[in-house]
Amino acid sequence: MKSSEQATRTPLRSTAANGLKIVIVGGFGVGKTTMVRSVSEIRPLSTEETMTRAGVGIDDPEGVQNKTTTTVAFDFGRISLNDEMVLYLFGAPGQQRFWFLWDRLFSGTLGAVVLVDTRRVEDSWYAIDRLEHHKTPFIVALNDFGGPVHGLENVREALSLSDGIPLIHCDARRRDSSKTVLITLVNHLYALSDTQESTP
Repeated sequence: MKSSEQATRTPLRSTAANGLKIVIVGGFGVGKTTMVRSVSEIRPLSTEETMTRAGVGIDDPEGVQNKTTTTVAFDFGRISLNDEMVLYLFGAPGQQRFWFLWDRLFSGTLGAVVLVDTRRVEDSWYAIDRLEHHKTPFIVALNDFGGPVHGLENVREALSLSDGIPLIHCDARRRDSSKTVLITLVNHLYALSDTQESTP
């Protein structure tokens, strides 16, 4: 291992006692790998491969014609929230032919982020459906691709989201923005936990 790589890696703190598994899901080319890379405190494990002609007619490149690589299994990263709590991040593959992996990725997951490209909102429906099927809490984040900014309430209506599901804007390329997304999810999980504990 190169010394420069060693210097940039953050060791897991010896006081870490609680690990939270988070999954980032969404359509093809929506920015899941980018989010894991931008926020992970370690060099992420990535299963990105170069897109080849074998995917022509199978993967739908509309809106992401410049994309040259794709995740074929999952991305993995880590971020420490404090001395004791660590988030383990899993970015799910977006193409329909890899959706069979999602159910396994959801196993043991406390919560999820549904990343949405507002140019392809319909690509988010399957992710939301699977999370609701598994009864996995989630939030929705609209990734900024430089196009028109859509009102949150319009997107909430398009996705048929209840008022209790947080919906925010983000830029998956920016570490601070991606951290805000994860903090929003963690706060949502805490709020749901408090509600369940107070229910007789």
